[in-house]
Amino acid sequence: MSDRGGVAVDGEPEGRDLLLKNAVLDGELVGLRASAGVITEIGPGVGIGQEPAAPVLDAGGSLLVPPLVNAHTHSAMTLFRGHGDDLPLMRWLREAIWPVEARLDAEDVYWGSRLACVEMIRNGTTSFWDMYWQPEAVARAVYDAGIRATIAGPMIDPEAEDAIRERNRSLERGLDNLAAFGHRIGAAVAPHSIYTVGAESLEFAARLAGERDLPIHIHLSETEGEVSDCIDRHGLRPAQYLDRLGLLGENTLLAHGVWLDRAELELIAERGATIACNPVANMKLAVGGFFPYPQARELGVRMGLGTDGPGSNNSLDLLSDLKIFALTQRHAATDAEVIPASEAWAIATGRRSELIGRPEPLVPGERADFLLLEPDRPELALGDLESNLVYTAPGSVVRSTVVGGRVLMDRGVVEGADEIIARARERSVRLGLGSGPGARGGADVGR
Repeated sequence: MSDRGGVAVDGEPEGRDLLLKNAVLDGELVGLRASAGVITEIGPGVGIGQEPAAPVLDAGGSLLVPPLVNAHTHSAMTLFRGHGDDLPLMRWLREAIWPVEARLDAEDVYWGSRLACVEMIRNGTTSFWDMYWQPEAVARAVYDAGIRATIAGPMIDPEAEDAIRERNRSLERGLDNLAAFGHRIGAAVAPHSIYTVGAESLEFAARLAGERDLPIHIHLSETEGEVSDCIDRHGLRPAQYLDRLGLLGENTLLAHGVWLDRAELELIAERGATIACNPVANMKLAVGGFFPYPQARELGVRMGLGTDGPGSNNSLDLLSDLKIFALTQRHAATDAEVIPASEAWAIATGRRSELIGRPEPLVPGERADFLLLEPDRPELALGDLESNLVYTAPGSVVRSTVVGGRVLMDRGVVEGADEIIARARERSVRLGLGSGPGARGGADVGR
């Protein structure tokens, strides 16, 4: 495992060369060639009759699709699964989460994030946006796992002014260290929320992100109480308050957005910010509403789909969350046509926000990031593929996960998963959170 911490990663290739053959795309048998992690050819006949100059991945008739993008999570919170499950948001944070987080060290975060990466690879997520403590430990985990992430440590204001200045200096040092991890890992500035960060710190975050050309990642309008408190304190709704402080723009990712009104959505669309919807975590924590998708779509708001943390969801299976996202929008709107399956699939694969993804991922010149799906799984054997992916299939239909031409999983096997699970259990026990119902002393715990 990596021990590179914030040390520069010298000589890391941008990606791998790969020849994919016998994959099915839009009903056609195709091949795909990648050079240095970038797609150079894709289509019928690619690689046929040619001596391969790169490693070959035989899809065996598997379905080729773009990968999933998890637009908001707290990956190391795999360690918190089942902890404080039956509490509302603020009690969950104050009573169950924040006291344990105060005891976290870098190795806890590393192994919790490594476990999250295994889960995401197995479920078809190749890129995620993370906000969590010890961001360099998260970056080590992502680097070692081989996937992509935009990583940020959360800014929360301490009480003492001197402590705020030291927090800011520490944040800048952390951003310097994240920059050393190479092309798969990006950094962001992440003021946690408007209720944990004051106006002065929010303005500092905006300046810092602008100076370094980095995105901003912040929780916004997750609860109705957050909105009413913002109006009481500032005379503005949350999105308007952020805009006044200079935090709303094309590089801004807003997590949740459940209680945004139409005027705020108009403002967000005008500024070009992206909203990461997290329907499963929102329902589990009983925030009392659904993201207003119909209005957001009408106004052209950029969107992504997130799981939120595995302590509040509790799953990182974005395919399963995709079904909940589509169904809750239909239910809330009392309109079965409000979100077509093709549109829901595009949101989950990052194609409705250039901040988090690409409009057309499987074309020459784009990253060689893709999934192969098992066509003979009952969930995919019949019917329209996009409809099945939205309404039927769990993440276990993924056969292979490829990032930058590197095969991270083939036939359901992620290298090193046994050790990662065991080490994450050790860290959970250290924190007093238990070892989990599946722990078996010395036994093989599976892939």
